[in-house]
Amino acid sequence: MKYTLGFIGCGNMGGALVRAVAKSVKGEKIAVCDYDKKKAQTLANDLGVIAATANELAKESEFVVLGVKPQNMRETVAQIADDLKANTGVTVITMAAGLSIAAIRSFVGAELPVIRIMPNTPAMLGAGMILYATADVENETEEKFLAAFEKAGKIDKIPEEKIDAASALSGCGPAFVYAFAEALADGAVECGVPRDKAALYAAQTLKGAAEMLLEYGHPADLKDAVCSPGGTTIAGVHALENAGFRGATMDAVAAAYKRTLELKK
Repeated sequence: MKYTLGFIGCGNMGGALVRAVAKSVKGEKIAVCDYDKKKAQTLANDLGVIAATANELAKESEFVVLGVKPQNMRETVAQIADDLKANTGVTVITMAAGLSIAAIRSFVGAELPVIRIMPNTPAMLGAGMILYATADVENETEEKFLAAFEKAGKIDKIPEEKIDAASALSGCGPAFVYAFAEALADGAVECGVPRDKAALYAAQTLKGAAEMLLEYGHPADLKDAVCSPGGTTIAGVHALENAGFRGATMDAVAAAYKRTLELKK
């Protein structure tokens, strides 16, 4: 086929993935398109990928990545369904929240191989968390998919029935972390730290803490290791608990999951 990957939709998430896979796949083997042609052309100029039409991608790509919003998916797929069905060997990759593999297949009108992914925006920097599930995807094809996306970050396979709940954490979680980072910095500013330094200290602290979690394990153990008896950290943790921090965080994930379920209706 002419292209290894064809991306339909180059918004924040689609664009992040294009930038990530361009580190593993040659630019001339990646094609992109978007309703906003400037977005596709910017990626073409920056990365050496090919700006094309949705129908061209559907006809000529080994993997067709559907990066459009869930509410626009049916209409978008209808426009390329015949091309997808005529493309022997194509695998569809979808990342639309709340839309199952079965839904995507119903839009196409064929039982094509489908990989459903739920990525997050840190994939742009190679630090993403990508959840995925498959249907009728050959082992060799799955390995090609994993190789193409390896520079995007960590990739983990999960049963499709769990992917919506899990993505309420990994997909929405960066926004929750940014809100926490902003609050940390604001707290330091209130205590007299200059704004630019407070923002740096918050970001680096979160980065280091995340690396500790990945290296050493359970968050409760790491938290306890920082909380000396009668010390400053436990006083801060106490304040967080008094403010309902733990419950509010759990509620945020649950609310994101609830909204995902609503999008299915």
